[in-house]
Amino acid sequence: MTPDPILRICNVSKTFGTVAANVDVSFDVGRGEILGLIGPNGAGKSSLFNAIAGAETPDAGEILLEGKRISGLGAVACTRAGIGRTFQVVRSFDSMTVLENVMVGAFARHARTRPAMAQALEVIAFCGLVPRADVPAHALTPPEKRRLEVARALATQPSVLLLDEMLTGLTPTEAQAGMRLVRDVRARGITVLMVEHVMEVLLPLIDRAVVLHLGRKLAEGSPAEVVRNPDVIRAYLGDRYVA
Repeated sequence: MTPDPILRICNVSKTFGTVAANVDVSFDVGRGEILGLIGPNGAGKSSLFNAIAGAETPDAGEILLEGKRISGLGAVACTRAGIGRTFQVVRSFDSMTVLENVMVGAFARHARTRPAMAQALEVIAFCGLVPRADVPAHALTPPEKRRLEVARALATQPSVLLLDEMLTGLTPTEAQAGMRLVRDVRARGITVLMVEHVMEVLLPLIDRAVVLHLGRKLAEGSPAEVVRNPDVIRAYLGDRYVA
């Protein structure tokens, strides 16, 4: 068991028709940890993210945040409980400005415009988007759109942030900047659970990894342990990691 877990995934299973997306998946996420959720396409990562965020309800098992069950509560309740998330495919409101987009997240905590705007402005500064605050989202570059996703999620004031391929498609320089942002998020006391396919970027960033394959947990451990695991090499990483 992970010391001081903030998030617990307990025997979670989810089936879509005849496809078993998750099968009896269990692991803990420690408070203040950066944990990587990895595996090949179709491994069940997205369905598990959706279950944690409340977009899907597990068929079996439960998900606990701070010891309280959040599985099955729905996305709004999970957000208010402390789960923030980004999406693999950016879901910004393209006709709205960066500030307006981030205020959407802030309204999860603030009913009035003025405090929501103050919260949004603080997060925009943290994410390095101040020069773009009044720019429509559709005019942002791809890395700026990724940062906007993070900013909107942070504006909900999460205790756990789910990052879905935040670093995918970025240049090496942009990816390094994204890694610094993730570390800065953790420095704020926010726990991070991230899905990422770029192993060369992910492995130096995370504290631990959980590997999914065909809906089941295949392995769990430090980055060094995971990349040496023969099952993980066969199922996902490939021969270049044998050494």
